[in-house]
Amino acid sequence: MTVSLYLPIDLIEGREPDFDLTADFLELSAFFSNGSRVLTSSLANGVEIAMDDPVDLDAEMRGGVEEVVTSTVKRIETRQQALGSAYPYELDRTGDILTCALDDASVGQAAYISCLVLSNLRPISPVLNSSPLHPDEAEIKELRKFFQYFATAALGAEIQGPAWSFGFPRPDHSSFFVKLEEIWQIIRDGRVATQVGAPTQPKDDQVDVFAARPHPDQLPGFLLVAAQVATGNNWRSKPLKGHISAFKSRWFGPQPVTDFITYMIIPFARPNEKFIDDVRIMGNVLHRVRVPRKVEEAKQLFEAGIAIEAYEQLNEAVQWVANYKSRSRALS
Repeated sequence: MTVSLYLPIDLIEGREPDFDLTADFLELSAFFSNGSRVLTSSLANGVEIAMDDPVDLDAEMRGGVEEVVTSTVKRIETRQQALGSAYPYELDRTGDILTCALDDASVGQAAYISCLVLSNLRPISPVLNSSPLHPDEAEIKELRKFFQYFATAALGAEIQGPAWSFGFPRPDHSSFFVKLEEIWQIIRDGRVATQVGAPTQPKDDQVDVFAARPHPDQLPGFLLVAAQVATGNNWRSKPLKGHISAFKSRWFGPQPVTDFITYMIIPFARPNEKFIDDVRIMGNVLHRVRVPRKVEEAKQLFEAGIAIEAYEQLNEAVQWVANYKSRSRALS
């Protein structure tokens, strides 16, 4: 490995070890490696080094270290199965070697690497904390912009319909009202009209993406989705699920009669048991083990002429990932 990464032992000990974090550690290690691969057993070495007394591990502790490796490999296998070709890694049959196998033209794989980096920024994760490859502020801003566009593509693929990037700042630099009017010319359910007491200078009022699948008869009662996109540690604090009724009552008169389906779209990988509660609170959730595959599916929609806003800009994200990976070689 060419770049030093930090493995926080306190987050993988105890009753709820974070095997998503250890999986991220191995994925980033392979991504930064000159040979684009890493031995999964290197995780055991990292755990032992992080321990206070790594020299004389007794049998019980040794078994615990081996369990960390085994559980991490299982987590990687889960990601690989869920994402298919959108997963930019290959695990050998024995589970001993993880290889970063990036396809230079894959928007889905670029989405995954972007999510992986966003998930390990300070202060979300300590893995990249001391690395010289931690993105700077300008790069972080760029990554968050890319994720907004990935989220738009993923939501379009989720319902197989047009999707608009509504989060501020918008890719076309339009105002809140101009963009909302543009979208509702397609949706045609309800009428955009500011109601008494609504904010006077709204940016996006917590809605970052709209997507819809209207019927040819142009009548209400179709898939209509509003999503919030979040890349920060506080993503669970403002669920759109509880805010969408206020959005409708502020900006429409009459309001759409079609029910909004709410989504949260995040770059993080979530443990299965915690993800269940995420959905209870946030509504439907697209996360790192869903978004990249949906981004790949959106390519077919875009090429078929379905409006997926900013999809063409995802080539910039593909190039950013390639440049980021090549930068690590300069530090070796």
